[in-house]
Parts: sequence; structure tokens; C-alpha cells
Amino acid sequence: MNETRREYLKRINFVLDFIEKNLDADLSLEYLSKKAHYSPYHFHRVFSTVVNERLNEFINRKRIERIASIILVEPKIPLIDLAYKYGLNSDNSFSRAFKTYYGVSPTRFKSEGKKLFSKIGIEPFSSEKYICSIENTKQWIKMNAQITIKKLPALKLAGISHIGKFDKAGNMFQRVMEWGHQKKVLNTTNFKAITIYHDNPNVTQASKLRFSTCVTINKNINADGEIRQIDLKKGVYVVGHFEIKGEEISKAWKSMCVWVIENGYEFRDGDYFEIYHNDHNTHPEQKFIMDICIPLEKTENIKLGEINNLNLSKNNSQNKECENNLDDHQLIIYMKELRLFFQKEYDTIFKLGKIYQGDPNFSYFSLTTEELKKQKLKFVIILNHKDLSFSICLSGQNKSIRKKYWKIFKGSDWNKYHLAESIDDSLSIIDQTIVEKPNFNNKRNLTEKIEKESLKFIEEIKDILE
Repeated sequence: MNETRREYLKRINFVLDFIEKNLDADLSLEYLSKKAHYSPYHFHRVFSTVVNERLNEFINRKRIERIASIILVEPKIPLIDLAYKYGLNSDNSFSRAFKTYYGVSPTRFKSEGKKLFSKIGIEPFSSEKYICSIENTKQWIKMNAQITIKKLPALKLAGISHIGKFDKAGNMFQRVMEWGHQKKVLNTTNFKAITIYHDNPNVTQASKLRFSTCVTINKNINADGEIRQIDLKKGVYVVGHFEIKGEEISKAWKSMCVWVIENGYEFRDGDYFEIYHNDHNTHPEQKFIMDICIPLEKTENIKLGEINNLNLSKNNSQNKECENNLDDHQLIIYMKELRLFFQKEYDTIFKLGKIYQGDPNFSYFSLTTEELKKQKLKFVIILNHKDLSFSICLSGQNKSIRKKYWKIFKGSDWNKYHLAESIDDSLSIIDQTIVEKPNFNNKRNLTEKIEKESLKFIEEIKDILE
């Protein structure tokens, strides 16, 4: 990294931190350019280049996202108060700006809340499904987390920030660790590796999420290119201790936020972060041992050190109804786990396709062999999100191939499995339901059942084709 870019990153990171902590202040171009020690013209160009967003757009977006985050958890606060607090002094301009980002007016967003479709990524769901979601969360936390309310001390960190996807995090940790060793500033007696999230993923697009990968240091440092000092303030936090796979981290965060709301605690405007206690690559199951830390307002009902569960009661029939009422995100996570299982167990036999998610009612992935590929055929494992059932089918690479083999089966007297009524709108030539009522609470047994029934179907169809 050349010296010019190092200096750009140092100054822009300083301004980004300042903006996020002062969204209710005057954030004019002239004021911020002085903070960065650039002329307004030069600062504007550098900011746009580094952040990939113009200054005004960034500030307005951050303010609207802050308001949306507050509305989601505190809908009783008057909208006009929030608008004025964050510098949107006209009802019309506030409404227009909000609608630009979320596709609806702030009034509608406030009244309908989590039921809205929009780019915030919150799935619309009924109150019944919400209750079931809470019950699923309760069970999942019980199995995967230990939750404690703690007063955490202040932490002195060195960190690197990034805007965008999290796949850069590993390389970022490596860079900041190497820098810390070189400068001899790592706090080796009480070392911690931490990720701080500067945005709420419920209201910010994934491509614009900003996070910092950090390590603890033993003394103050001056900003050095992309690396800067970040101070985590002491305060009261709810801390969830997990041992989970990488694809479950998003669910852990969601569960923690639900836990806070359902137990009647209040979120504090502070840093949300993860503390890692292992290198997941050395774990026998590639799991992260980590703490999720959410800042809380210190109110009368908080008792430090208290470990709580969700205080919800449900009868057995309600629990059974909720067992399988997973949201689409959880279903897709399981499909990824199922595909990974087949990939690991049968990598010498099958070539697997990507998971299809283009229809909200279905997700699926394909399995094919060299012989099937020559015939332009494939097997497909399908999860029906509405009926919550798994099936497997014989399919073709295109409609004409499917039609060719459909006619062969239709003209034969072999009728062990269901033949598609018509090939016009069907992915399937011939299919079979393999699991009707999947128990997602016992994923190992579910995966074994899908494996057994799928292989049985595949072998029988392959014999017929031969």
C-alpha cells in the first residue's frame, strides 16, 4: 500500500467514525473536510473514492438507517422528533428520503413494522409465525447459548475497517495481527480478537455494511494507514456465549436481539461486537467459540451476572405447531448444510449444483454423475417451504430433454414413482416425496433419512435408465 493511500484511509476512517458518533450534529462538507485536513473539493473526491458513496448520500443514508433502527424497537417515539434530531427538518424531505431507501413512507413503516417487504431484509410474517419464531429462538438459545448480563471493562483496540461482505475479515485480522507484532503493541496477557459492527444489518444493505476487525493493544497508538485505534467503552452488555458454525452466526445475532426484546430490556446506543475465543479452522467441526455482546441501558430490572431464558409459556400443541415453522433464512441454512453433507460424503460420485433460491416456495440443488451428464439428466433434491416436505426427482438439463424422458416413462408400464402430469411447467420428470414432516430439531436424523431415501430413489431410477 503506497503512502498516499495509507494517508487517505487514515483520514477517511477518522471521519467515518466521527460521522457515526455524531449523526445528530452538523455534518457539513466544510466542517468534515477540516476534520480530515483536506480542502472541501479534495476531501469530497477522496471520500467518494474510498467509501464508494458520495458524502451527502452516506450521511443521509446513515441518518435514515438510524431512525429505522429506532422505529423497529421503539415505535412509540414521534417521527417528527426523530426527524428533527437527525437534521431532517422538513416533513416532506424526511418522508421522501425515507421512501427512497425503504420504498415506503416512515408512517407506514412505523405502523406495519416487521410486516413490510423492502430491502431491509425483514420477512413479512403473521403474529402466529412470530410467536413460533420466538419459540424456535427460545429452544435454539437453550441448546446453543449461555446468556449473561455483564459489566464489561473498556477495551483498547487496533482495528481495520471494511465496507461490504464479511469474506475479507480473515485477511484483515491477519494484517492487523502482523502489524501489532511488528509494532510490539499487542496485549498478550489478555489478548482478544474482536469484530465491531457499525451498521444494523436489518436496515443496511449487505454491500454497505461497515465493520472493523480488531485486536487488543497495551498502549495508545497513532493511526497508521488503514489501522487505527478504536476504544470500546465500559458498560452493561448482554453477552451470549456460543459454539456454532459460521453460517449460524447470523441466527445467533437475531436470537440475541429477540432475547433482549422479549425480556423487556432496552438497547443502548453503543458498539455491537463479537469476541472470538478460538481459531475455527483448528476446531474439529470448524466451529466458532465466541461471545456476542449487545449494549444495554442500565435500568432497574437489570441484575448483573443474571442468566435468563425467554419468559414465554406455550402448551404442547402450540410447541408442535412451531417445531417446523422455520423462516426461509433457516430453511436455506439447512439446505446449505444438506448440500455440504452430500458434497463431503459423495464427492467422488456426484457433482452438485448450486442451491436454487429463485422461488420463495422452493429451494433445491442437483446431483449428477458422469453417465447422467452424457444423457443430460440430473437428480434434484427439493425442499417445499410451504408444505415443509422434501422430495427428489429426475430432471433434465432443459425442457426438451425432460419431455423426451417423460414420454419414455409415460409409454412404459413402470409406475413405482409419481410421473409428472405435464412437462410444460415442471422441473420433474418423475419424483418421490422422501420426508413429509421433517423434524428440524434433530438435523442429524433428518439428514440421514434424506440420504437413505434419496440414494434408494437414485439407484432404482439409474437401473431403469440403464
